[in-house]
Parts: sequence; C-alpha cells; structure tokens
Amino acid sequence: MDTEPATTARREALTGTAGLLTALLGALAGLAVWFPYGRRGLFGAFESERNTDVLLLGLPLLLIGGTVAGLAVFTAVRGRWRTALALAAAVAGLAALGYGLDVLAPPQAARDCGSPC
Repeated sequence: MDTEPATTARREALTGTAGLLTALLGALAGLAVWFPYGRRGLFGAFESERNTDVLLLGLPLLLIGGTVAGLAVFTAVRGRWRTALALAAAVAGLAALGYGLDVLAPPQAARDCGSPC
C-alpha cells in the first residue's frame, strides 16, 4: 500500500489553505489600514467635501498591497526567498504608486485649514 501520494496531496492542500488564509488576513490588514483614511475622505471634513480617490484608488491599492505583503511573508516562512523578494518588491512598487497618486490624502479642507483648526 502506497501512502506517499496521499500524504503529498494532503500536505499540498494544507499549504494551499494556509496560503489562502494568509492572503485573506493580508487583505483584511489592508482594509484596516485604509479605513481611517477612507472614512475621512468619503464623509468630508469641511462643507461635506469628499475625496473619492480614497475609495476608487486607495481601497483597491491597499487591498492588493495587503494581500501581496501577506503572501510575501508566507513565502519567506516557507523558505522561497526569490519569490518572497519579488513579492516584497511588488509591495514597494505599490507603496510608491500609492504615494505618487496621493490616494490616502485627507480632503483638501482638512489639509489647508490652518491655525483655527
């Protein structure tokens, strides 16, 4: 009786499940990081000014970034250093894109309020 293929299949299934859960936790972490900025940007600060870029650009960017960051940690733990390094470079690229697009910026009125605020 050959139990090697069953053990390998079970190990691959557990690894896949762990990777999926890690990606889900990373996406939830991205959502948790986005939420304070999103609330401030969507509900406005002064005269109900809204920054919809926070929703249209910031939310997908942080969800994808959180997912990729979680998978980078997962692959590093598994010892796949080249893949982990590539995923870390992708996270850095997403962060640079986010800063370049200023997707986490508060509404304009909150930034330029001055001393009375």
